[in-house]
Amino acid sequence: MKPILLKVAGLQSYREMQEIDFESLCETGLFGIFGPTGSGKSSLLDAITLAMYGKVERAVNGTQGIMNHSEDSLSVAFTFELTSSAGARRYRVERKFKRTGEQTVSNTISRFIEITPDGDNVMADKLADVTRCVEEHIGLKMDDFTRAVVLPQGKFAEFLS
Repeated sequence: MKPILLKVAGLQSYREMQEIDFESLCETGLFGIFGPTGSGKSSLLDAITLAMYGKVERAVNGTQGIMNHSEDSLSVAFTFELTSSAGARRYRVERKFKRTGEQTVSNTISRFIEITPDGDNVMADKLADVTRCVEEHIGLKMDDFTRAVVLPQGKFAEFLS
């Protein structure tokens, strides 16, 4: 899986829409995420996981407390590319959430989209179907994804053992 573009708004420290263009970041083949404690480095990884699976590893019940306290909505969109013997294909996963309590949120929109030269093709638009499409296309459930692709903060020792 090759990351292409991440859009996030309302997640933890990211109140306003932010776009991370991985294609430009990866032009030299490698990039890093740097910054002081609390600057939102882990939140970028949370945004990718939230887009892909509809929940975050380090949040209670997967979504509790993930929304910025000053916002009533949260949106994530993650575009990625998969390459197989048939060639490269691009997909985008979009999810939107609204506040339902002090710490709780509810998923309002979920979409798994194939991006083609002829336009976008929505392959799934229900919460469970979107997650199933992600799992089928990348071949990883959330537990495997967070262990192999996005190593959660504080889990490095577990990864080593």
